[in-house]
Amino acid sequence: MDWKTSARLLFGLTLVAIGAAWLIAGGFAPVLRPVPDGAPARDLLAYGSSLILCACGAGLLWKRTATLAALVLSAFVAIWTLAFKFPFIVRAPLVEGSYQANGENWVLIAAAWVLYAELSKGSNFLSTALGVRLAYLLYGLGLIAFGLSHFFYLDLTAPLVPGWLPGSPVFWAYATGTIYAVCGVALVVGLEPRLAALGAALNITLITVLVWVPIVAAGGLSDMHLQETIVSWALTAAALVLASGSPPATAAYLSPSRRHRSARSGSRR
Repeated sequence: MDWKTSARLLFGLTLVAIGAAWLIAGGFAPVLRPVPDGAPARDLLAYGSSLILCACGAGLLWKRTATLAALVLSAFVAIWTLAFKFPFIVRAPLVEGSYQANGENWVLIAAAWVLYAELSKGSNFLSTALGVRLAYLLYGLGLIAFGLSHFFYLDLTAPLVPGWLPGSPVFWAYATGTIYAVCGVALVVGLEPRLAALGAALNITLITVLVWVPIVAAGGLSDMHLQETIVSWALTAAALVLASGSPPATAAYLSPSRRHRSARSGSRR
């Protein structure tokens, strides 16, 4: 089994587990929170959204249904983000948490988008080089938001750093935040995007394994820690999908004639 397939299956199983768990427990899955108390048909939205996550995750497990499942998942999370999370940015554009909350969903959208692009084999704009480039740009913006949150909310991030790591917790909070931000900027501008996607995936995976897994193992999870653990797990699965993809560099923005001229200029040098 190759890396791309393994990443797709992990992403699918993650969505199935999250969707099924919150179908049973009720309420909104952590990756979709928060939802305003006054949202219409709130209970129906909660069960319906969990069912969609579960169904899309199941669809990703079989190659025959994975293309449609990835498209539906990307569209669903995009619509959900516009309806329930983007208003945070509109209402509080200077609050970093507004972008972090949106960034979590941007990563999921980008992962589903990239899966659809690779499975559909260039059948429409979403799967063109420019379409894939836009998916990774969206991913990069999410990573930048994550990185900034480590600086803006240092008082919440540093206490989570395991005590056995050498150096101070503040150092590791800043270091992981810097990695997020640098990888995000690299993806946005198209500079070494494959390396940036791999670096971001490693960063997210290590945070999940070294921070959240021990907290779960210790027991007595608070509601906040449970939500953060589930979100981190989902982001890890999505990041591995994006790292296994083929992010195009900035040249994907150029027209064929400009790429040709650029290549000829490079050959003369």
